[in-house]
Amino acid sequence: MRVRTVAAGDTLQLRYALRPRGGDDLISNFDEPEPETVTLGDGTLAPMLEQWLIDLVPGERHVFLLEPWQAFGDSQPELIQTLPKSDLPSDMEFGVDQLVEFSMPNGQTLAGHILEISDESVKVDFNHPLADLFIEFEVEIVRIL
Repeated sequence: MRVRTVAAGDTLQLRYALRPRGGDDLISNFDEPEPETVTLGDGTLAPMLEQWLIDLVPGERHVFLLEPWQAFGDSQPELIQTLPKSDLPSDMEFGVDQLVEFSMPNGQTLAGHILEISDESVKVDFNHPLADLFIEFEVEIVRIL
């Protein structure tokens, strides 16, 4: 009997961790009592990560070593923007090195990393926080639902 492997669109229970290569876990649910349930393609996991799950067998644990282009991409200079403070909500508190969620006119939110604050403006990096990093993606498919 052939073991069923993960396919696009499957709903899975999995445990996973993301860390900069050789660094500490940024995200991990290996210590949680229950594995996370995700449906491939629903946006829970980045598509760049989902592709590594295809054809995995439940019960095996894998560590994938991803280059920046295989994970969260290279940072793009045009995503570093200087915003006038007048464009930001007056009740918004922020500090350098903080990750802040900005509301877009279309209703979506975008996370930005504050690089600099001056009297008139705020310099924000809208690149993914893990852009430019070599990533270790550790994953164990608990089961396919």
